[in-house]
Amino acid sequence: MTMPPLPAFPPGFLWGASASAFQTEGAADAEGKGPSGWDAFAAQGRIKDGADASRGTGFHARYREDVALLAGLGADAFRFSVSWPRVIPGGSGPVNAAGLDFYDRLVDELCAHGITPAPTFYHWDTPLPLDEAGGWLNRDTAARFAEYASIVAERLADRVPMWITINEPAEVTLLGYGLGEHAPGKQLLFDALPAAHHQLLAHGLAVQALRAAGAANIGIALSHSPVRTAGTSDEDRFGAELYDTLTNWLFADPILTGRYPDENFAALMPGPVAEDLAVISAPLDWYGVNYYQPMLVGAPAADALGEFAGATMPAELPFGLRNIESEQRTDFDWPVVPDGLRELLVLLKERFGDRLPPVYITENGCSYDGLDDQRRIEFLDAHLRSLREAMEAGVDVRGYFTWSLTDNIEWVEGTSQRFGLVHVDYETLERTPKASYGWYRDAIAAQRIRSARGRP
Repeated sequence: MTMPPLPAFPPGFLWGASASAFQTEGAADAEGKGPSGWDAFAAQGRIKDGADASRGTGFHARYREDVALLAGLGADAFRFSVSWPRVIPGGSGPVNAAGLDFYDRLVDELCAHGITPAPTFYHWDTPLPLDEAGGWLNRDTAARFAEYASIVAERLADRVPMWITINEPAEVTLLGYGLGEHAPGKQLLFDALPAAHHQLLAHGLAVQALRAAGAANIGIALSHSPVRTAGTSDEDRFGAELYDTLTNWLFADPILTGRYPDENFAALMPGPVAEDLAVISAPLDWYGVNYYQPMLVGAPAADALGEFAGATMPAELPFGLRNIESEQRTDFDWPVVPDGLRELLVLLKERFGDRLPPVYITENGCSYDGLDDQRRIEFLDAHLRSLREAMEAGVDVRGYFTWSLTDNIEWVEGTSQRFGLVHVDYETLERTPKASYGWYRDAIAAQRIRSARGRP
């Protein structure tokens, strides 16, 4: 399929791809790495297709091959995550030198190819000893996280020009602590809120630690979805507003405004909340947005979705998720709504104004099977056009990372959902670029040619 060229993006716009440690690295117990909460969760048989998460995609052994794929793509940057238990197996205490050395080699390999390393410190793989001590329900985890961030930054800050503290704390809180569908598997519902606060505190403490270690250009990657109200009743409006607050503003507001979006939520948070918020709201250099789909939410009802992202939705929740009608759906059965990205970015700008730093799209992608993945091409093309419209509306967006470079372990979905530009044979771990890889490569090249010629 021949696609019309994308509209021009500004010179210097960053084009990248993403990955995470647990989903790709493998080598789960190699070179001194300790177990994570996700390793223990997977060992309980919680990966639906029985996939061997300990192998991942073999990135730990094949990182040079994947960096070569990034170079062939023409990517400006690679967003990866550092495995906390690979660097500090106990979560605190002795540093595993071999673990730090791996990330040192990875950063050097990226730099040798002219690719900006953009590490994320936490993409859900909490060291198991910390999980067993309460994980994000324990305030001490935030302090240990800041220590870990400082150790990594002291080794890599001379070559890393872009840092991400935490990825999607809303999902960790909701799926890991609220509904129990992700590690550590706790079903606490609203009693999971301390996990949200402690992740936010960890972010703020890490920002302080990173700046003290000489790191600059620091951001966070938050998931966001425009929330639409299903129905017109007061119960529908309440349900939609509550879901919107829990998944969007409970995290964005403390970081960007220094306060929680609702005093009722602030009252449920542990510790000296006012003092913590002063740490949480430390100024950022940029703000990361992960976007996949909008959400349709109303009152609990018989026609509400029984599951979302694999998680069973308990009947006692005061909201219900509805199915968004869409002409196209991904293999994950998620609706394809490209304009939701424009809608979301404009909403962020309207809500936060000058307090919204420059934005990077830190995740955007879709699950489709097959090497000739034309539907992924259409998805990426439509979302990049929507992104450009948001920029024309005044949102300062500096870059785009698609999720993901390669197929990977999609958490509890195992190998059943393929988000990659590059196909992975999970028996041999052989990589094969898909049609979407070629399309993205050509789109990046075309943008560079237009910039070099000074053409809009």
